[in-house]
Amino acid sequence: MTTHNNLINGSWTPGKTTSPNTNPSDLSDVIGQYAQGDASDVDAAVAAATAAFPAWSVSGIQARHDALDKIGHEILARKEELGDLLAREEGKTRPEAIGEVARAGQIFKFFAGECLRLAGESLPSVRPGIGVEITREPIGVVGLITPWNFPIAIPAWKIAPALAFGNCVVIKPADLVPGSAWALADIIHRSGIPAGVFNLVMGRGRIIGDALVQHPGVAAISFTGSVGVGRGIAEACVKSGKKVQLEMGGKNPQVVLDDADLAQAVELSAQSCFYSTGQRCTASSRLIVTDKIYPAFVQALQERMAKIKVGDARAAGTDIGPVVSQAQLEQNLSYVEIAKAEGAVLAAGGSRIACHTGSGKEGFFMQPALLVDSTPQMRINREEVFGPVASVIRVQDYEEALAVANDTAFGLSAGIATTSLKYASHFKRHAQAGMVMVNLPTAGVDYHVPFGGRKGSSYGPREQGRYAQEFYTTVKTAYTLA
Repeated sequence: MTTHNNLINGSWTPGKTTSPNTNPSDLSDVIGQYAQGDASDVDAAVAAATAAFPAWSVSGIQARHDALDKIGHEILARKEELGDLLAREEGKTRPEAIGEVARAGQIFKFFAGECLRLAGESLPSVRPGIGVEITREPIGVVGLITPWNFPIAIPAWKIAPALAFGNCVVIKPADLVPGSAWALADIIHRSGIPAGVFNLVMGRGRIIGDALVQHPGVAAISFTGSVGVGRGIAEACVKSGKKVQLEMGGKNPQVVLDDADLAQAVELSAQSCFYSTGQRCTASSRLIVTDKIYPAFVQALQERMAKIKVGDARAAGTDIGPVVSQAQLEQNLSYVEIAKAEGAVLAAGGSRIACHTGSGKEGFFMQPALLVDSTPQMRINREEVFGPVASVIRVQDYEEALAVANDTAFGLSAGIATTSLKYASHFKRHAQAGMVMVNLPTAGVDYHVPFGGRKGSSYGPREQGRYAQEFYTTVKTAYTLA
């Protein structure tokens, strides 16, 4: 079986041990063995990045553009192959996986362009005869820690701006899904970027992630993952003076008003709640439905859920693949039981499926769950599940719907289904979320605009688009006597 090593200082370097990468659609299918590094590998990668930084940070913008454009071009050319790998290791359906790979390629191409659009300001001083220049410079060695639910897109949207703005990178991908990150690292390695500028260290978060966060040679940490881990990283970075960017949890609301188009509201809710197996930080898990449309909405959503085909992520016709792991599956099922114990009613799904139809192969399959008659204070409506589990909260009117939508410790994404311009406009302004969707699924976002939330969902500058420069650069003000 092929062993995939870490990439340190331009060389493929064995880890201290290896770990199997297993297909959640077929537990008998081992994709490959992937290196498991330790703190000494982090030390070596940071040393390589530190040595490469002086030259890379002042390298020509055309060379940076060409390298990032080449990376994006190869990703797009191989999107079906890489999408198949992504679906195989993470459990996202093959069409969704191919779409994610395409997004990664588009991200690199966008930031290739940003290399050529670096801008500053030239201002007169309030003192006569003095000029002022405001410019942006790279911050140094950046540690990137990425999650398992978007195993190529999230690494791409962190790596691409880091490199575009002249930083050097050490990335630790999620231990559950190293294959897509390794394939991306291989493409970057062959792009012409100098040795040491980009480094990949795979392994356990408590080993590699902790070593990155604590390393004195790392200037900044960008992390996407759980709230608990993110808060610990923030505390450590503040103590050591590192710049930090966090994308964490969500408990995203989808409001459905009485005047909504019922078919549209049901479809966007199904897409938001259950597709990608609900394993998206932007997924809607709280359906907040006003009184008059509530019975029809619940019935129509039950009927829509009955048509959802759960199966092998790479099989034609599959709508929803497996849950990513046994631990995640157990967590999902436990929250269904907790909700029922607190008084919610299971209206659809909510059980494990032993194997997908016709194959006989065991995987982590779960029928999407719909819980009705829930209340805002139930745990199912307070805590992130991160699976295909949605709860419905019945409210009287728009004002109560908005209050319930904002009654959460999180603030990543929020949606509303309505034909009222008045309510849509008010919701866009008053929803306490970083991203708001009107008559669209909460889980669809573009690669060229800022991504991020409020409250417990995000901390630090936004990711993606031109706003990425706020994290990956530092501002310098220079004065010149004429």
